[in-house]
Amino acid sequence: MIIFLVGYAGSGKSSMGKRLAQRLGYRFVDTDKAVESSVGATIADIFYYEGEEYFRRAERRAIEDIVSAGGDIIVATGGGLPVWQDNMSWMKERGQTIYLRRDAANILARLSAYGREKRPMFRGKSDEELLAFMEEQMKLREPYYMQASMCVDCSSSSDDELLNRIVESIKA
Repeated sequence: MIIFLVGYAGSGKSSMGKRLAQRLGYRFVDTDKAVESSVGATIADIFYYEGEEYFRRAERRAIEDIVSAGGDIIVATGGGLPVWQDNMSWMKERGQTIYLRRDAANILARLSAYGREKRPMFRGKSDEELLAFMEEQMKLREPYYMQASMCVDCSSSSDDELLNRIVESIKA
């Protein structure tokens, strides 16, 4: 089984994905890391030197490669991946999609200085600017994320509670 975790940047897809994979005995893949490895550059550099379109095509190749490898896999997707072209429907046809839903204020509170710095779209913004930016982007992305097979509200639960809830749902 392939499980794609979707949601906004900083929602916990990678951290939850690693724990979920460990609990289920699945392999874990982060599409951002897969893209960086295949291209040989950081996401920030890919955006700067090649542009978003190039990055989105590399993301699509990454999920195609992950799926073609087969096996039981938890995939943490980039926040914009489900929004580009037909990626969301493509993932739903090939596996289960789980939306890790957090509001912008919750994500902002979770972000470390490193978490802000590694995401090009978050750099150089004050807390107020970043919150407004995130809220605006999330409004645009929400309709795509909500197409997921399962939506998990992460704002008011601990990671352990979320993990248990997701595992129970998958096993059901």
